[in-house]
Amino acid sequence: MSLPLILLIIANCFMTLAWYGHLKFLPGAPIWQAILFSWIIALVEYSFMIPATRLLAERGWSMGEMKITQEVVTLLVFVPFMIFLFKQPFKLDYLWAGLCLFGCVYFVFRSQ
Repeated sequence: MSLPLILLIIANCFMTLAWYGHLKFLPGAPIWQAILFSWIIALVEYSFMIPATRLLAERGWSMGEMKITQEVVTLLVFVPFMIFLFKQPFKLDYLWAGLCLFGCVYFVFRSQ
């Protein structure tokens, strides 16, 4: 696995925690605390995402290729996060959504 993809996976772990972690760890906290909690985590996320996108751009990836790849990584990170941290049930709809994203990957990358 290449360094940019590893950085994307790490960034998405932090992004998912920043967006949804306050629901688990600060459920009764005032909104300003939830926002501050999320911003601090998002700063760490950006520390991985920015180098990842720079490296991919240096390798000739288009913005569309980077974005679609990021969306696939997001789904691959989000589903286990949702199942294990939030105890949400797995639904086959997540599999179908993932297959649709792989269709997006095909169309974005097929011109290469």
